[in-house]
Amino acid sequence: MVVNIERLFSKRANRLRSSEIRELLKVTQIPGMVSFAGGLPNPLAFPVDVIHECIEKIFKKGDIREALQYGTTEGLTQLRGVLAERMKNKKHIDCEMHNIIITSGAQQALSFAALCFLDPGDTYLTSVPAYLGAIQAFHALEANCESIPMNEEGIDLDSLRRNLERLRRTGVYPKFLYTVPTFQNPSGETMSIGHRKELLNIASQYDFVIVEDDPYSELVFEGKEIPAIKSLDKKGRVIYISTFSKILAPGFRLGWVIASKEILDKFILAKQAMDLCTNVFSQYVAYEYINGGYLDKQVENIKELYKRKRDIMLDSIKKYFPPGIKWTIPKGGMFIWITLPKNIDTRLMFQKALAKKVAYVLGEAFYPEGGNYNSMRLNFSYSDDDSIREGIKRLAEVIKQELSTKFQQDAFPPEGV
Repeated sequence: MVVNIERLFSKRANRLRSSEIRELLKVTQIPGMVSFAGGLPNPLAFPVDVIHECIEKIFKKGDIREALQYGTTEGLTQLRGVLAERMKNKKHIDCEMHNIIITSGAQQALSFAALCFLDPGDTYLTSVPAYLGAIQAFHALEANCESIPMNEEGIDLDSLRRNLERLRRTGVYPKFLYTVPTFQNPSGETMSIGHRKELLNIASQYDFVIVEDDPYSELVFEGKEIPAIKSLDKKGRVIYISTFSKILAPGFRLGWVIASKEILDKFILAKQAMDLCTNVFSQYVAYEYINGGYLDKQVENIKELYKRKRDIMLDSIKKYFPPGIKWTIPKGGMFIWITLPKNIDTRLMFQKALAKKVAYVLGEAFYPEGGNYNSMRLNFSYSDDDSIREGIKRLAEVIKQELSTKFQQDAFPPEGV
């Protein structure tokens, strides 16, 4: 007798959806495929020799047995200490070691925000397009999303206020607003300092928390770094999340959270129920990485590498893309956002792109309510230089073909239409 396992799953389990990006990564393993789909750091950015040195130090100092043991839920004391110093000096965030917990990647921190703030039917806010991993984490807790559009300065604050007033009239009070304010994933755009300050004022006025996801701000190619929203926070209203995935290596699965004691106490309880503690050996390596003075040097190497790749992609887009296409020009990070004419559907075009052996992420994946079918995200950090040029050339051919087909369909509609 076959067990009907489906009837035993929880309603929450049946709400879970696969990541479009993770599914795309399977397709992009095809030989000869140029993939701009995954948000992957470049392997050349991994400080392999430095990691080797850090591991040797752990052995030489006699820390290896502790590094192989269970650790505290909050994270390695030494790592939290050097992180607190770095956050104060580099990001001007007023924090101490006890304001930080170490997580199994930034994704786990997003799951904690969902678990600790959202009951089924609760509402959260996010600017759109939004990071897909965050949408997944919040959707899993059966929450309702209110999407706020972006403008040239970041989140559209006028739209945010209108939505908050509309929600308030119906008795809905959002729990938090999620944002990637610096070199946003997927758009690559950055929120202005004025918008950051005003967003804090709005959060105080309407009494919600800001979840600031900051994986990319160290990867600045031009201009000055804009202060983190958390550095402007005087009331403990901001939950700051960051990661070692872009400045060390994603395989270590290390992130961290800076927040008030009240919030971290709940996060710690959630973590104890989830995985007890973060990979201790990885934490020892990350501590040696920062404490040995390697991090700042490596960040400069990564910035140089990624800036070159961004410039190659932008130059190739200018050279090969047909007129009528718009794209962002990020000053850092890993992504470029492409907007095609409204009569082009990147979902329908995707299979044609795969046939040309080039892949992107559909823009609609970054909209909780769907829509925005004429957009796509391109990652410039992962591919080698020649592959970027060739991939953009292939993609341009697909776009030109699609534009030509649409023009013919519009000019010569089928009989009876």
